Amino acid sequence: MSSITIDDGKLKVLLKQALIEALEERAELIRDLLSEAVEDIALAKAIKEGEESPSISKDEVFQALE
Repeated sequence: MSSITIDDGKLKVLLKQALIEALEERAELIRDLLSEAVEDIALAKAIKEGEESPSISKDEVFQALE
């Protein structure tokens, strides 16, 4: 079995190029993933705030909506 030797500088450049290419080709997918992650974080924060707030009755909710 043969082995390939590549210096660190060339490897770094190749990895950067591959990452840039992947980001350019899949930009929409990455945007969607980041958007979903932000939504999940916001939802988790809202749930935590809701758990820490006092409970109110159903009637109070409907009065606030009117």
